[in-house]
Amino acid sequence: MFKIAIVEDEENLSLVTKKYLEKEGYEVITFTTGEDAIAMIGDSIDLWILDIMLPSNISGYDLIVKIKENNPKKPVIFTSARVEEFDRITGLSLGGDDYLSKPFSNRELVLRVKNILSRTYSTETKAEAKEELVNGYLVNFDKRNVTENGQNINLTSKEYDLLLFLLKNKTKAYSRNQILDSVWGDDYFGSDRVVDDLMRRLRKKMPNLSIETIYGYGYRLLG
Repeated sequence: MFKIAIVEDEENLSLVTKKYLEKEGYEVITFTTGEDAIAMIGDSIDLWILDIMLPSNISGYDLIVKIKENNPKKPVIFTSARVEEFDRITGLSLGGDDYLSKPFSNRELVLRVKNILSRTYSTETKAEAKEELVNGYLVNFDKRNVTENGQNINLTSKEYDLLLFLLKNKTKAYSRNQILDSVWGDDYFGSDRVVDDLMRRLRKKMPNLSIETIYGYGYRLLG
């Protein structure tokens, strides 16, 4: 069982978040100040959820520095009512794995927690996961569908196959021919430009996807 620590001075928010995570089978402990939390940094906590602004001399930024000093690979999610880009960039530059602006959906938080734990501790593969949140899109592998803010995005079978290939190979660069073989199969005969056309259609339907074009070669989905 994974153990998660929440450092949040809004006790009602902390309690609700704790209940959501416990329903997913996680062990959850909560702290309202940085001083209380810092004493537990050496404990067997698998993931930290830190509010940036805390009512004490120890902020979320101070905590992540101590957490990473103790274990550089320990995952951290920041939450904050402040929406300035500076805060998000600062949190990520200190080693944060994710950042959520308040108010946030607890369902989204749970999905992000699952993804980070899976990525960090290799508890399940993408094929075994039922859902994944990527760039604001919720991909359901069982139903083969994609939603954004609860609204369904109508993808063709090939568009979904391309999306699934990109998700399984996130951050890896693939040539057009490699994508062609993986998505269309070895028995396809035709121009590799069909990859560009399918990629264009996928980008139009999912404009927030961080797909990088590698000119003269192919594509990759950034993390």
